[in-house]
Amino acid sequence: MKKIRNQFNRVCGVLAVKAMEAKEKLAERSGEGYVDTAVKILIAVVLGALLLAGLYALFKDTVLPTLVNRIQQMFNYAG
Repeated sequence: MKKIRNQFNRVCGVLAVKAMEAKEKLAERSGEGYVDTAVKILIAVVLGALLLAGLYALFKDTVLPTLVNRIQQMFNYAG
């Protein structure tokens, strides 16, 4: 009986600690919001597009020829 009681008390103690950690985490006011993440992703996409446009303007040719071929094959409905 003592063994069962000790195990029960140990499990209840762990659950109480986890509950307190969850309560503290939910009460926190800091953190990264969805807007911040969306702005970071948007900036990365725009910078990537500008970089690719700059490469196209610099070389005046296809920078990624395999990509162009794959896109043309993908939309080639004739066969």
